[in-house]
Amino acid sequence: MPSDFVKTLIAQESHALQPSLHLFGGPFVVLRGRRVEIPEGSKRLLVFVALRQGRVERRHAAGALWPIGDDARAAGNLRSALWRLNKVGVELLEVDKHGLALREDVLLDVRIVASWAARVVAGSSTAGDLGAIPTSMDALDLLPGWYDDWALMERERVRQRLLHALEAQSRQLAQQGCFGRAVEAAMQAVGADPLRESAQRALVEAHLAEGNWTEARRSLDFYAELLDRELGVPPGSEITALLYGRRGHSRAQGTVHQRLTAIS
Repeated sequence: MPSDFVKTLIAQESHALQPSLHLFGGPFVVLRGRRVEIPEGSKRLLVFVALRQGRVERRHAAGALWPIGDDARAAGNLRSALWRLNKVGVELLEVDKHGLALREDVLLDVRIVASWAARVVAGSSTAGDLGAIPTSMDALDLLPGWYDDWALMERERVRQRLLHALEAQSRQLAQQGCFGRAVEAAMQAVGADPLRESAQRALVEAHLAEGNWTEARRSLDFYAELLDRELGVPPGSEITALLYGRRGHSRAQGTVHQRLTAIS
């Protein structure tokens, strides 16, 4: 079933009779609280159309999804996939002889999460937006196990958008005095990509906003050690300056050397 984070966002925009298409951990459909599975032979078509904004030409979809063989065979595969999809019992696509599109009444989890991220990054988030924090980024893995080029590109685009949103969310929560939630949002971003300096910086800032200098120092030291071990470089001057001022870059290098020497 969808993660609590996704369910919360969908609940803000839906009513009980609307079907929702889930690509995080999917694809599958939820209708009236019941999970509806998509036939294997129809999944790629449904997802391909859903991830595009608007209408998709039938010929383009058939050629992209079934590139091996001639146009007639690809068109036949498309018709077969549509026939299987119709047997699900939930109308998901608008189809005519020229094109296909996701029905307007179908809620798409990726689109809803992307809208949430856009509002947070733009600073126009609502109280509900700031209160919604993913409990696990693993649950927001788009189309796990899919290796089509278009799926991989969309997965990375969504991941980057979510990470930027979590960083912005952390700073906005800290500005409102919600320090624990600010740390939580930043830690989700750090957990998803520990080498991402902007996420680590958001975490240090959240600790400092709460007045926890020791926690901020511990986070920076951990990040410095990780960078040294994985890439052989020190943290950037912007993050070290949060704790050490102008001499932060060289001081952070010294901290890493001292800690690594003690370990060895």
